[in-house]
Amino acid sequence: MELKEIRTDGIASLDYLDASDGWYWGSDFTYGDLYEAEELWQDHHTITKNRLIFVNAEDGFVHEPLKPKAGTYFGKPLYMNHRFYILLADFEGGKIRILETDENILEISPVASIERSEIEDCYNLMLQKEPLMLTRSQSDIFEIIWPVHRTYKVGNTEAFCFAKDDLLYFSRWFEDPGYREEVVIRKAEDGSIAEVIEGSLRMNEDGQIWILK
Repeated sequence: MELKEIRTDGIASLDYLDASDGWYWGSDFTYGDLYEAEELWQDHHTITKNRLIFVNAEDGFVHEPLKPKAGTYFGKPLYMNHRFYILLADFEGGKIRILETDENILEISPVASIERSEIEDCYNLMLQKEPLMLTRSQSDIFEIIWPVHRTYKVGNTEAFCFAKDDLLYFSRWFEDPGYREEVVIRKAEDGSIAEVIEGSLRMNEDGQIWILK
């Protein structure tokens, strides 16, 4: 069996970019956790930045679209409609930035810039789809920060999965006494429940979404 060598310069773990054509991403130190990254920055830790790479499974091509600089940390990226979306926290400049590039990674373009002061904290701060959104969640609160600002009260075992056609899809679990799951579909306008479906939600790497009953 042939072993393929991928030169990542120290990044030891890669995750598949959902719905992409064989692309993986990797980061070092905080691995996309911007809450942890901000703590490092505030504590004047020696780790003042992290790196983000994309790896193509077919040819092993490794690309690092942006070089890191002190005070900036990459969050978990997202793939949608043949484009990469990059979440970058600039704690030095007080900004949370969303950037995009195509599959050839030829040019980086800005999508949005949000003042860090407008966000309560970076706990579970991440990009979601579709459409492209910046969200955060904590306990029984789910918040869309961009492109619109909305806050929803949800169950404390609900986890956001995706948005589609002005609906928000959550997975909710119970132990009563056995373990089971439900799919909770909420209206994006006000967070009210439109439908509840028994079963667990599975989001496949090829973009298909299944409900397992």
